[in-house]
Amino acid sequence: MYMSVEVVSMIITAASLLITLGGMFFAGFAWMIRRMDEKFAKVDEQFAQAEVSINARFEKVDERFDRVDQKFDRIDERINGVQTELTEVKVAVARLEGPRPRLIIPH
Repeated sequence: MYMSVEVVSMIITAASLLITLGGMFFAGFAWMIRRMDEKFAKVDEQFAQAEVSINARFEKVDERFDRVDQKFDRIDERINGVQTELTEVKVAVARLEGPRPRLIIPH
């Protein structure tokens, strides 16, 4: 089979054009991936910084909750002490009043 020089040159030109376009697409895609990786790295760094500050704030809030919890424990102990004293006062008042009068008096 005979091919002219023009046909061979057209085939070579088309193949080189396809190779060039393919290389350009590959390079463009690689450039886009590299830029995306850089942006993701920046965003990850920002998230890490935000996480540190948020963790510090949560630790402060946890400390405040612990202090409030300690106050609640102290108040609970005081209430229990008052309840115990109230029971003792009730017993003392009952002793002072004496026994209750009965409804039916035995003869």
